[in-house]
Amino acid sequence: MKTTFLLVRHALKEKRIGDVPLTSEGVVQAESTALHLANVPVTKIIASPLRRAINTAAHIALRTKITVTEDPRLRERANWGDLPEQTIEEFIAMWDRTTIDPGYLPPVGDSAKQAGERLASFLTELANSEPPDSHIVIVTHGGLITDFLVNTFSEQELNVWHPDFIAMQSQLIPECSITTLIHENGKYTIQDFASVAHLK
Repeated sequence: MKTTFLLVRHALKEKRIGDVPLTSEGVVQAESTALHLANVPVTKIIASPLRRAINTAAHIALRTKITVTEDPRLRERANWGDLPEQTIEEFIAMWDRTTIDPGYLPPVGDSAKQAGERLASFLTELANSEPPDSHIVIVTHGGLITDFLVNTFSEQELNVWHPDFIAMQSQLIPECSITTLIHENGKYTIQDFASVAHLK
């Protein structure tokens, strides 16, 4: 039984604190992604409850005629604004520490390991409950996608996609990129990583 997951990072968001919407450039990215996915036999769209993901998913829903479901398990490991009074510099330092040390539990949110496990268990649950040959679009966040990949695949498997994957992980998932995963017989394979061909 095969399930195809299309992990979409949300489009470009406004650079300010809190639950922010997309920029005008982000809207163009989301629309390009939606046009591309209109040619894929999408069976389900699930999005993180944060606005940038919901906004991106709304464009895809319009083109694919599939209703979006929100799920809190698709949220980022932490969001700037979750911790009151935290400056952007403090947030970045916290983020970098959780990336370098996947077991480190920050003062707010999840460790990178917890976040990766959260997405893994959610995807496995979907693979086991959705019909065979489903194509499920997951609109989520760059950090959560890499947390899942680093937690699920060996360094050797990841280095096929980038020679220094683990060290560079925070820079590898551009906005509206699509990472295609195949789940079959209880195992995942990466079919395509962080593709932005549809944005050109």
